[in-house]
Amino acid sequence: MGGLRSLLLFASGLALASGTCPVHAAKVYKWTDRNGVTHYGDHVPQNAAATQSSRISVIPVRAEPSAIARLRVERAGERYLAWADNTLSGPIEVALDFNRADNVAGSPHLPMRKVIPPRGTLLVSTLSVSDPSRGGDFELAMESVPGDPAARPRNVDYLLPLRQSQFRIDQGFGGSFSHSDPQNRYAVDFAAPVGTPVLAARAGLVMQVESDFERAGLNQEKYGGRANFVRILHEDGSMGLYAHLKSEGVQARVGQRVVAGQQIGLSGNTGFTTGPHLHFVIQVNRGMRLESIPFRMTGPQGPLRIAGNR
Repeated sequence: MGGLRSLLLFASGLALASGTCPVHAAKVYKWTDRNGVTHYGDHVPQNAAATQSSRISVIPVRAEPSAIARLRVERAGERYLAWADNTLSGPIEVALDFNRADNVAGSPHLPMRKVIPPRGTLLVSTLSVSDPSRGGDFELAMESVPGDPAARPRNVDYLLPLRQSQFRIDQGFGGSFSHSDPQNRYAVDFAAPVGTPVLAARAGLVMQVESDFERAGLNQEKYGGRANFVRILHEDGSMGLYAHLKSEGVQARVGQRVVAGQQIGLSGNTGFTTGPHLHFVIQVNRGMRLESIPFRMTGPQGPLRIAGNR
């Protein structure tokens, strides 16, 4: 009797779509305690008295965008179980398919889409040989998109996402520089000096955060998708994205509930950008497609008129 002979896995995410190296620095801290023992960690030790603070050093390491979902395949007798793990604190949709299948079938049949609950795990498909008299092999590919395609966004007023009495919009709806794709067509770029407080424009749950990037540039291959950002899930399933935040400027944690007007970070200049600004957009999952939607916003002087430019 034949069996499954080989297994190759591929997984990818369709996540941040703001214009957002080769080396971006996350940080690993190295310190020596009073006994001369060297330690490593992802944050400065809280008990400073237990360390020789003069010997705390920072080791830069390469940072990459975090995975939205992970594909796991487990052997169960003569079959393989394909599981999808959601790494976010909000729902995601995954699409699983064969890159190649020789005498192998999935149950349910592939391609298959599933919505994975926040931090959840779901069995997407069970794989087995079609003809037991011979072996088989396969490759799997999985894509993932944040949000639930069943979301029904409501038409609500958003607050200005910056603590500024005066502001300037550098790029509005449909801006030709980086707001021409579906994920960013209805985005707004607010000019903001680095360090300007960024506020939640609407109440929600922090579902995703990126905070380890430091650099910016106009090479989209190097810097696209590599901005610090906060993604907030709203009660109607829409998601607010606040991008290009300052290095170490994210002040919200994944899983935290925030109210409108609450500070969630500091504006910056990270990722694919011409200069310091806040990229703000409302997005929804339209069935394995992340799309932006138009919105209304109120500033200190009343409703904003957001027009396309550049």
